[in-house]
Amino acid sequence: MHQCSPWMGDYGVFSLMPVAGKLVVNENERASSFKHENEIAKPSYYKAKFDNGITTEMAPTERGAYMRFSFPKSKDAFIVFDGYTKFSLVKIIPEQRKLVGYVTNGTFIPKGFKNFFVIQFDQPFVSYGTWKNEDGSIHEKNLFDSGMQRGAYVQFKKGVKVQAKIASSYISPEQAERTLQQELGKYTKLEQTKAAADKIWNDLLGRVRVEGGTEAEKATFYSCLFRASLFSHKFYEFKKDGSPYYFSPYDSKIHDGYMFTDNGFWDTFRAQFPLSNILHPTMEGRYMQSLLDAQEQYGFFPTWSNPGMSGVMIGNHAISLLTDAWVKGIRTFDPEKALRAYFHEATHNGPWGGSDGREGHEYWFSLGFIPYKVVSESGAKSLEYAYDDFCGYQLAKLTGNGFYENIFARQMYNYKNVFDSTVGFVRGREKDGTWVPKDFDPVEWGDPFTEGNPWQWTWSVFHDINGLIKLMGGEQKFNAKLDSLFTAPNTVKYGSYGHEIHEMKEMVLEGIGQYAHGNEPDQHAAYLYNYSGQPWKSQRQLREIIAKIYNASPSGFPGDEDQGETSSWYVLSALGLYSVCPGTDQYVIGSPVFNKITITMENGKQFIIEAHNNSGKNVYIQSAKLNNQDYNHNWITYKDIVNGGTLYFEMGDKPNTSRGINDEDKPFSVSRKK
Repeated sequence: MHQCSPWMGDYGVFSLMPVAGKLVVNENERASSFKHENEIAKPSYYKAKFDNGITTEMAPTERGAYMRFSFPKSKDAFIVFDGYTKFSLVKIIPEQRKLVGYVTNGTFIPKGFKNFFVIQFDQPFVSYGTWKNEDGSIHEKNLFDSGMQRGAYVQFKKGVKVQAKIASSYISPEQAERTLQQELGKYTKLEQTKAAADKIWNDLLGRVRVEGGTEAEKATFYSCLFRASLFSHKFYEFKKDGSPYYFSPYDSKIHDGYMFTDNGFWDTFRAQFPLSNILHPTMEGRYMQSLLDAQEQYGFFPTWSNPGMSGVMIGNHAISLLTDAWVKGIRTFDPEKALRAYFHEATHNGPWGGSDGREGHEYWFSLGFIPYKVVSESGAKSLEYAYDDFCGYQLAKLTGNGFYENIFARQMYNYKNVFDSTVGFVRGREKDGTWVPKDFDPVEWGDPFTEGNPWQWTWSVFHDINGLIKLMGGEQKFNAKLDSLFTAPNTVKYGSYGHEIHEMKEMVLEGIGQYAHGNEPDQHAAYLYNYSGQPWKSQRQLREIIAKIYNASPSGFPGDEDQGETSSWYVLSALGLYSVCPGTDQYVIGSPVFNKITITMENGKQFIIEAHNNSGKNVYIQSAKLNNQDYNHNWITYKDIVNGGTLYFEMGDKPNTSRGINDEDKPFSVSRKK
């Protein structure tokens, strides 16, 4: 399963469905009911006993799976292979107990895309054949078929317990066979695969050990850490000599090296990548080079790959990922190449519209904003582009590239050009500078904003909160406005959407004013009191959000998961840290959920966060020490974390209003000179 979002759909999909009794191939007619009490779902193992007596089990590897089907003794036993939509090819090899072939389904798949598969069973076939979805026809003893929506079936003896090893490849049938041997060859039963998967997940989840807190809080934390680890997908495979290579979803050619896909950077630049930079710097280094490789192959950076370009969402956030990696010491790529590619991105329209290239770039450099209606979602894009240009500026400055530093130094302040001081919110603007819409209402959703309203988008100035504070008239007015974000009536006007979208409903159900945590634009907002002299309000508000809208139940997730972004927000926030401005080395301090957290780095060093006297009531930081030294800053650096050490908090039930209020304690803003 590759689906990084329900809005994107899956690709390269095929399935095995056990059928008992009469052979049925139609996907609706072959469906079997089951009860959740007869289901087990873990990262390393899935089991479901169907009401018809069949039991299905599965254990994963990175590019394959080990499955087992247990059939009732009195009924014929079939397994139906389905290649689903679009063109598929399947070949049955009875003497080898094997199915091979490929599928081509998916929405955003590139030219020439094929997912080659090999399925190796451990029991002999009694019978076999192929079938066609369009007319439901079954062709017994047919060994081969290809065409639109084709499938196959194999029959086993009654009461059989049959195992299947499955692997796939985007490169070739030979590579699918190689991957089967690499990942499953040494296993003779499902339990061995499960044990190996258990170890991988336990090692990964054990990298962050939490102590204290309730069992429910621990379950929520590790559920979120699990989901935060699912995307991006490794799109590369291994040759016989162990070196990586991949089929590129950007130019449909085979290349040496690493490639990652299935991620939407509009969501994940905010928390998932800053979390991964702590836990997985080696992978992130490979990822950054793969971004430049993808840009070279396609002409633009990926923004939401699934597995190739999709044109979904807005902004040029690959530069955020690259700059964030560089500033944190992950320097596996050529910054000159990255800046040249980003400049091309910022000065050209891409083939997909809003999410590659820059729509309205000519206005961006001349007017200083994207004009309303000339380009859709113009207000949101103006804010996103200003932040992205800050990242370009930052990378250029860090690498001594004066040419690109000077280019982006002005545009990173363009956020000011969409802030209307007469209403105290960001707005859309016509080409002549006129504010729109004339009948402004900050609770109205949609154009000129993306999946939100001015209440949520006004705070999207990650790189210059100090500048935003000044636009609002100083810290007192800023804090009052921020207070109102969390307490205002959660009224919704549909605006240009014309109907309720799920993000609106989620905001209303969360019941935290106009704050809309189920979507990304204001997920950082609760941390902003750290910039405005009232950090204790961040501590209280964050613990309220964490307790109110996250839990480990099926309903305990606030809206879109978005490839691990919303889970990553929780993981970082439960640690008491958050990267408000990726592209800097700072993590802003919140309020940790647990009494003790131990993060083990790739190199074995440990960073420990202790919160003495912590509880659901004692959410306020009274004092702090970093490596036994008094610490009043509202932020720590990436180096502080990855070099190992201890961050100690003394917690209490009343705010310490004298801590973290000096200018030097406030986190980074580009307009605030050190």
